[in-house]
Amino acid sequence: MMRVAKSFGGTLVIGWFLAVAPPAGIADDPPRAFVDGAGAGWKTLGEADFTRANCDPQTWTWKGADVHCTGQPVGVLRSKKTYANFEMVARWRHLKSGGNSGFFVWAPEKALEGLKPGELPRGGIEVQVLDHGYAEQFEKQNGRKADWFTTNGDVFPVGTSRMNPFEPRSPNGSRSFPSKNLSRGVNEWNHYYVRAINGEIRLWVNGEEVSGGNGCDPRQGYLCLESEGSPVEFTQIRIRELP
Repeated sequence: MMRVAKSFGGTLVIGWFLAVAPPAGIADDPPRAFVDGAGAGWKTLGEADFTRANCDPQTWTWKGADVHCTGQPVGVLRSKKTYANFEMVARWRHLKSGGNSGFFVWAPEKALEGLKPGELPRGGIEVQVLDHGYAEQFEKQNGRKADWFTTNGDVFPVGTSRMNPFEPRSPNGSRSFPSKNLSRGVNEWNHYYVRAINGEIRLWVNGEEVSGGNGCDPRQGYLCLESEGSPVEFTQIRIRELP
């Protein structure tokens, strides 16, 4: 059962969780609570809100609120503005088994400076977008179990950024592992809700909270979409800035 009231830095936040029908393409099994990004203060992010950090011009193709990523070269598309406290929703799907992608939250400017094609930001909090086939391929190629990551919504700090991951954690303690396995497979749409407030980040996958962390540093920065070798699509990216 999801909390609907919580104190953040002395501010009581109430009523963010709306019992609504899930987005098209997401089965309601069983019924869950979704934040759909509707209502006062929410903004849909589109092509005008992002700029290339280091990808090729053809890596990202926008059609309204939908964006297709070829996955080549590795790199990111970053927001034009920085965000501190916010909540965000988005839908995504991988188009190839084993696809890898993600959202970067609070990526500092220095982490993006001078990035070359093939490189990823040197800071930020990653909310991973990973297809189940990635774990299958890893285990087949390496002959061992993929125990240091999952394909259901890991959240972890990158590079110079810091975060105290929520339990359960990866074996080395660097990642917040999801408490439930809720991600859908290749060609199926998934729904993410991210809440990032006062250095704390929480992730809901398809309607249920699964992972996150606190003590994030920095706690303001760019939002990035990740290209990491495989085609992926994002749609209905909406954000609401908070005090």
